[in-house]
Amino acid sequence: MDEDFDYFLAKMGPPIEKRDAPPSRIERYRGKLPDRLLDYWQESGWCGYGDGLFWTVDPHEYEPVLEAWIGDTPLMEQDAYHIIARSAFGKLYFWGEKTGYSLQLFAPGAYCFPAASRSIRNIDLEMQVFFGMQSRKANDYLQMFSATLKKLGPLKQDELYGFVPALAFGGESSVDHLEKVKAVEHLVLLAQPAPLEIIADHRIFEAANPGGVS
Repeated sequence: MDEDFDYFLAKMGPPIEKRDAPPSRIERYRGKLPDRLLDYWQESGWCGYGDGLFWTVDPHEYEPVLEAWIGDTPLMEQDAYHIIARSAFGKLYFWGEKTGYSLQLFAPGAYCFPAASRSIRNIDLEMQVFFGMQSRKANDYLQMFSATLKKLGPLKQDELYGFVPALAFGGESSVDHLEKVKAVEHLVLLAQPAPLEIIADHRIFEAANPGGVS
């Protein structure tokens, strides 16, 4: 596809649990999301990488998650966001129609990192960089993925590893407290017990995402 996506595949491995993206869904997001991302959808659909550590998703299916988490926050006044990817543990990647990759949210901990305001010079290049910068480490919460995969088995396309009870209800951040759960339903549920903490220092976002917000 391109050098950045090839680099992404070299680090993360081949796709799993591939689901084709219908042409109608691709066209729904034409002009809202970068053509480069739509090309990825057309080629690979929505699927998991890194043995299911990182997933591309259908933003339409994740609209309830977006609404649950940021629907009543000032973030919705800044841009029109779409969730384009997630981790196995509920780290969500948002793409803004004006600001590109400018927001990530960790649902189990109920906090998010918005990037500093900026202009996008090349929206397709930014999408390439988004994939090229991904790594297993950046998506592996407390480096628990290998042990969780071994204990619970691989995820299906609509599943994630969720803490039960949720961290907001006093659950523990350990493999023993993780279960396979339905991704969308669980992510919506996690938005209920605690208000979202918006960490506004963009330097923290940039430190966690080198090359992603330049």
